[in-house]
Amino acid sequence: MENETRNPSRRAVVLAGAAGTLSLIAARAGFAAESSDLAILQAAHDLESQAIWAYGAAAGKLSQTEVGKTVLALALRNQADHKAHREALAGAIKSLGATPTPPRPSYDLSSYLKAGEGGLDSDANIAKLALALEVDAALAYQSAFGKLKTPALQAAAGGILPVEAGHATAIRAVFHSLMASVEAVPAALLTASTRNEWILRV
Repeated sequence: MENETRNPSRRAVVLAGAAGTLSLIAARAGFAAESSDLAILQAAHDLESQAIWAYGAAAGKLSQTEVGKTVLALALRNQADHKAHREALAGAIKSLGATPTPPRPSYDLSSYLKAGEGGLDSDANIAKLALALEVDAALAYQSAFGKLKTPALQAAAGGILPVEAGHATAIRAVFHSLMASVEAVPAALLTASTRNEWILRV
């Protein structure tokens, strides 16, 4: 219990530090920052809004079984991280003199459902859907943050990427606890070419 109490506070401190760092760097960069940097930060901000919405939409569909409660606890933890990421990105965007793109009322997940990369009909499928979203978030950040023109901003924003990969690993770890054949880390790399190794299909 002591570790459970300590970990969330450590996580909060780290994420709060990331938010401050992003805002400070953006403020120092001012309008000298590339316009493409702002577009990337806005897209990342929208990606975080999608994740927050998706976890919220799925939470009410989870069962009250032990598996459902386990998935919910992980979902809430991941969602809290996404909220902190969005706050950090919003601060950076505002420091560049822009307004963060407001969250949409809902987001389209139909491509994931059609591909069999999760669903909203069971605890397991909700977890698989969350996994696919987290994997794609990690891949999107991997691509986008490398395109930032402001080096210091690139380094600070890049701190979000390992957390997204960590979310994917944590979800797979839950499946591993239920099925030993599912490895928490299924490949040495998380790239577009190894995406299928990370995804768990319905």
